[in-house]
Amino acid sequence: MTTTPLSPAGPQHSAPRPPVDGERVFTLPLEHGPLTPATARHAAQPILESWGLSEDRVYDMLLVISELVTNAVIYALPPVILHLHAAADEAGQVQVQVHVSDGGPQPTTTATSWATERPEDEHGRGEAIITTLAHHTGTDSETDDLIDHWAALGAA
Repeated sequence: MTTTPLSPAGPQHSAPRPPVDGERVFTLPLEHGPLTPATARHAAQPILESWGLSEDRVYDMLLVISELVTNAVIYALPPVILHLHAAADEAGQVQVQVHVSDGGPQPTTTATSWATERPEDEHGRGEAIITTLAHHTGTDSETDDLIDHWAALGAA
């Protein structure tokens, strides 16, 4: 597995794994299309709220989910899978990881879609949004040919 951190030095995270005691996990396979980001947000919101996160933190996480899922739909092949993972850190603070797995980059000859045909000023802010809201971000190459893009956020 290869890990590429996209944010300042911090713990390296691997692809989603089965939960251990006290951890919470949510996994949702998604369709690969223009409505996918909205579907992911609508499914994730009640899960995040049920985990006791503040309204502001839920909003931040939904924004990160939306950006990661949008990138998967625009630039990657299917499948698209959303994984949420919550656990307490050593200090007892809840940390939530948002993972979006996809089928890897689309060939450049097929990388046109409803989103790539939008005006240029509607693109290019997703990575900045994610790195602003997350403590750590990265990309892992999974063994089953999926690429996992993740962001770790505190729950406070």
